[in-house]
Amino acid sequence: MPKIGMEEVRRQQLIDATLASVEEHGLQGTTISTISKLAGVSSGIISHYFGGKQALLEATVRYLLEQLRQDLLAQVAQGASPKERLMMIVEANFTRLQSSGRAAKTWLAFWAQSMHSEDLARLQRVNAARLEANLRYSFKALIDPFAVKMAAQRTAAMIDGFWLRSALNRCEEQGFDLARESCKAFIQDMLSKYAKGKRC
Repeated sequence: MPKIGMEEVRRQQLIDATLASVEEHGLQGTTISTISKLAGVSSGIISHYFGGKQALLEATVRYLLEQLRQDLLAQVAQGASPKERLMMIVEANFTRLQSSGRAAKTWLAFWAQSMHSEDLARLQRVNAARLEANLRYSFKALIDPFAVKMAAQRTAAMIDGFWLRSALNRCEEQGFDLARESCKAFIQDMLSKYAKGKRC
């Protein structure tokens, strides 16, 4: 009889192994075999819990998305002003996990594969929509209504763009730190330029 909670532990073990395999072998080189070896389990365990590599990859991306959501929730749990919340959104996208080699290579592989998989494309649309919605929510309290959607879209593009550039350049932590601060500076520019009652 399986131990209580063992399924959750095993699933996380396989997700961690998938992150490690993508980091080491890339998405194309990642197989059921490479994942099972890194996890120290038989390949049949992967089929039992996920059905195959594609479903496990989707679960791994969902894990990264959930961690992104949880990191933001943890930061705003104590309450935050709209401006502080904007900065926390940036922080959540540049945490140590999201900027790690494992996560970075998995995100890059996910984005590339999402152009060929409707399930992964749907996850990407959810991710993009969530980011913009969070940004709009905070900008709405700080800038003129006409600029809210535009500011959210541009800020989301800045976050994704700076993160992508840092990941592709294989930046060390300092590079991601600079990217994070550049995104915060852009937000400050948006707040100054489109502050409520200030038409440009």
